[in-house]
Amino acid sequence: MLDLKLIRANPQHIQELINRRNGNYDIQPIIELDSASRELETNRSQLSARGNEIGKLIGKKIGSGSDPQGDEINQLKAEGNDIKTQLSELEPQERELKAKIEALLLELPNLPDESVPVGKSEDDNVEIKRWGNEYITDSENVLPHWEIGEKLGILDFKRAVKVAQSRFVNLVGAGAALERALINFMLDKQIEAGYIEVMPPILVNSDSLQGTGQLPKFAEDSFKCSNDDLWLTPTAEVPVTNFYRDEVLEDTELPIRHCAYTPCFRREAGSAGRDSRGLIRLHQFNKVELVKVVAPETSDAEHQTLVANAEAILQALKLPYRILELCTGDIGFGAAKCFDLEVWLPSAKMYREISSCSNCKDFQARRANIRFKQAGKKGTQYVHTLNGSGLAIGRTMAAVLENYQQPDGTVKIPDVLQAYLKREIL
Repeated sequence: MLDLKLIRANPQHIQELINRRNGNYDIQPIIELDSASRELETNRSQLSARGNEIGKLIGKKIGSGSDPQGDEINQLKAEGNDIKTQLSELEPQERELKAKIEALLLELPNLPDESVPVGKSEDDNVEIKRWGNEYITDSENVLPHWEIGEKLGILDFKRAVKVAQSRFVNLVGAGAALERALINFMLDKQIEAGYIEVMPPILVNSDSLQGTGQLPKFAEDSFKCSNDDLWLTPTAEVPVTNFYRDEVLEDTELPIRHCAYTPCFRREAGSAGRDSRGLIRLHQFNKVELVKVVAPETSDAEHQTLVANAEAILQALKLPYRILELCTGDIGFGAAKCFDLEVWLPSAKMYREISSCSNCKDFQARRANIRFKQAGKKGTQYVHTLNGSGLAIGRTMAAVLENYQQPDGTVKIPDVLQAYLKREIL
C-alpha cells in the first residue's frame, strides 16, 4: 500500500510514476477524499476542544458562585450538548471517509523504482544477462516435454482430467521421484545459502492475501473455500511474509531469509488457450519460494543476492537461461523492481519465465503492518520485503526433460540430481 502522506505531499510525481505502469490508475479521488477527511478531522478537533473548554468554564463559573441552574450555565450546557451531537455525527463520517481512502489505496499498485526501465509491455523488458549458451543443443529433433513425459510414462495428463479437470497432471513413477528430487535439491541449496526453511499452511485467510497484494485486485485468480475465510495459497510468498503481519521486529532480527516448499494454486484467469498443454501453466504446481524481510537500506543488495540464489539452481542444473529487468509496464502489482529468470525450452526455441525476483520495498509491509525498531531510536519503520521463486518445480522439470533429452528418447538426469534419484537415466 502506498504512503498516503507521500501522495499528499507530491501528488503530481506519484501520479506520474503510476502512469508508467500498464494500467489506468487515478489518485485524484484519494486526494479529494483525503482533503475532506482532513477537513472533518480539523472540525472535529476544534469542536472537541471547544467542548472541553465549555466543561472547564462551567466548573469554573460554578466554583465562583454562579447558579448551576442559571441561564448562563444552562446556555453553556446547551452549547456543550450541541457539540456532542455534532461530534456523534462527524465521527462515523470520518470513519467512512477513511475506509473509502483505504479501499482505494488497496487498489493502487506499488510505485516503480526510478531505476526501472520505462515501457508499456514485456516487449520493452531489458535483457541483462545470458548464461549457458554452450549447453544449448540442436533443437530440431527435440520433443516438447509433455510428449517426452508421456512416452516415458512419467506424466499422465488424461487421467488428471478425469480426477480433476484440464491443467492438472499426474506424476507417475520416476516423474514423481524427479519432482521430489528437484524440491529437495532446491531446498538443500537455499538452506546452504543461508535461508531458514519453513513449511507454512497452504490455506491462508483474506488478511494474508491482502497483506501481500493478491486481494482485493486478484481475487478471481485464486481458489476460495466457500465455507470459510480461507483460500488456497497462490504462492508461499503469502503465508511466509504474513508470518510477521502486525509485528514489530527488533533490528537485530533482520535480515530474515526464508525458503519454503508448497503446492501453489492459481486459476490462471485470462490465460485461456495459452500453454494448454504441458507443465507451464497448471492450476496446481509445486514451487520453492524465497522470502526476505529486511531493513530498507539493505534491500537493493538483498535483491541482487536473491537473483543470484535463484540463478544458482539453474547453473547447478546446467540449464541455459537469461535474466530480464522488467519494465514499468510489466512489473507485478506489488513490485517496485523485478528481475525475471527465463529458462531455455528447446522445443519452443524460446526462453520461458521460471522465476520472478521482486523487491516490494515497504509496499507489502504497509499492507501487512510489518515494522521494526532500531536500537536507540524512537518510533518504528516499515521493513522491506522481497520474494522470488527458487524455482517453479514444474517448469524446471519441463526444462530438464527437454534440455537433457537423448537421441534414443531417454532423458539424462542432471549430475546434481543423481544422488537424489539413485539413477542416471529416465
